[in-house]
Amino acid sequence: MRDPVSIATLLSHAGDYAGKTVQVKGKITEVCQMMGCWMDLTNEDGQKVRIKVEDGDIVIPKDSAGKQAVAEGKFTKLELSREQAVAQAKEEAEEKGRKFDPASVKSGVTIYQIQGTGAVIQ
Repeated sequence: MRDPVSIATLLSHAGDYAGKTVQVKGKITEVCQMMGCWMDLTNEDGQKVRIKVEDGDIVIPKDSAGKQAVAEGKFTKLELSREQAVAQAKEEAEEKGRKFDPASVKSGVTIYQIQGTGAVIQ
């Protein structure tokens, strides 16, 4: 078992961890309400990292928000074009029942997330 990397360290040294298997722990602030295919973990300072799991392979319980979790997986860097960023933001807005304005996305984005291979919710 690995020692968890703090979310702050992971985000401040993202380039050093990209492509590596890491373990993080934090408080679950949000879970995909469609398929349970992702969750956001935060630290005490509000920094967050998304744990994305393969649809259907692992299902994160939709009522997990507020609980502590330890998650492991490959830390990945995704470069999204503006069009991809718009599509992702639109999908997330639909999942959350929010309105979305494509003009709010000005450019492409770089996203770091963990391709989760396992998690323990406490």
